[in-house]
Amino acid sequence: MGEEQGDAGSRAADDFEQIDPPKNGIWAFLSAPFYWFRMLAIELHWTFVFGVIVVYGISQGLGGAFSKVGTQYYMKDVQKVQPSEAQVYRGITSVPWIVKPLWGLLTDLVPMLGYHRRPYFVFAGILGIIAMAVLSLDKDLHIVLAILLLTAGSGSVAIADVTVDACVAQKSGAYPSLAADMQSLCGFSVSIGSLVGFSLSGILVHLIGSQGLYGLLAIPSALVLLVGISFKETQTTTLAYEQINQKFASAAISMWRTLKCPDVWKPCVYMYFCLSLSLDVTEGMFYWATDAKDGPQFSKQIIGYIMAIGSVGSLLGAILYQYGLKNYPFRDILFWAQLLSCASGMLDLALILRLNLKLGIPDALFVVMDASVSQMIGRLKWMPLLVLSSKLCPPGIEGTFFALLMSIDNAGILTSSWMGGLLLHVLGVTRTEFGKLWVAVLIRNIMRISPLFLLFLVPRADPNLAILPDEIMNLKVGFEDQEAVNVELLSLVETSDDTK
Repeated sequence: MGEEQGDAGSRAADDFEQIDPPKNGIWAFLSAPFYWFRMLAIELHWTFVFGVIVVYGISQGLGGAFSKVGTQYYMKDVQKVQPSEAQVYRGITSVPWIVKPLWGLLTDLVPMLGYHRRPYFVFAGILGIIAMAVLSLDKDLHIVLAILLLTAGSGSVAIADVTVDACVAQKSGAYPSLAADMQSLCGFSVSIGSLVGFSLSGILVHLIGSQGLYGLLAIPSALVLLVGISFKETQTTTLAYEQINQKFASAAISMWRTLKCPDVWKPCVYMYFCLSLSLDVTEGMFYWATDAKDGPQFSKQIIGYIMAIGSVGSLLGAILYQYGLKNYPFRDILFWAQLLSCASGMLDLALILRLNLKLGIPDALFVVMDASVSQMIGRLKWMPLLVLSSKLCPPGIEGTFFALLMSIDNAGILTSSWMGGLLLHVLGVTRTEFGKLWVAVLIRNIMRISPLFLLFLVPRADPNLAILPDEIMNLKVGFEDQEAVNVELLSLVETSDDTK
């Protein structure tokens, strides 16, 4: 019976590959995404595409939107903290993303019950369910316990993210010409998930409150748990602790050798400073937009809609990169994206100074334009950084090294958040005082110029070609084995190996 199903699946895949896409007309335009997904499913295996959509689209996109809006209102209305404090707390909850290499090493080197991947997915799902359930049910949580639970929820998403990152990095090394397509798939999934999430988040916060929204966040965690249960992986013999230590040492040596390569550490330095020097004053802007007497005083629903439209801008940025910019050198795209990021930041300054009203532009319309432009430019800046990161990963430790690169990015984001919180505190921006918020925004915009002076660290290379030198690409890693890279999800219908 299994062989018959495998033959049927193989024949179905062969028939599917023989379908020719339409060449011209409106139908060709509308069906282009379908055939793009089909191409990725055939080249990379459909389970890879499915895994990316679940983790990026549902857990990070939809769940991330719910978490962002819910946490902002939770800190402001339930915990009643100052904007600068909320900024610092948001940085603390991102710490699990900074230690992503640890999750990567654990999933690669420390199997549980003979499995490298499934137990960690299950653990991530259970952790997220428990954290969100407690946050939603306890009405009098102390701020310290609330931060710990939010950090646990963030850790749940981070652990699930590591495995997909490993898949993307591994596939990017095997299919360098499809590296940009894979990052576009990730970007599309996150953007669409965020669009849906932000569209619903404001309404849901209004109807069930921020803690009720935390209860709904248990659903993405449950789906991560489901992925862990259905994950197809070859069971291996449990390693002795001596072997695990040996493999940790081997991985550390390989990572250090790779980091010493100028083609690797220079882009890493740029990525950190590019993100950390753009000070984050989001919480100050949020408190002002919702509470300030002379501000827009947006409702919860309007905040959700604004963020949803911003997600459309992010999606447009991913589409623009995929179909127009992915073949341009990294340095050229990052130069213009950084320059536009500095210019778009001036829209926030114009909003705070109420210049839009002097021009006859309503607050809601102006903020929608601001959010759309800012998110699109942010996506255009982020996409080449992701593609570049995926190409810096040596064979055998793709997942761990990609996690290391992402932790450098997240360390930059954490620095930006804490420095932004410090700036708001120094300028005296509080829940009721916003007189110098415009100064914080102006300083942020000026700081965004500084990464332009570090662009020489980014290679001016063809994004479709490998970047690492041959001595790094040929480096052998001790824990490289078939079981460690078997990351396919259990098929709903068994197919033969010929369909891969």
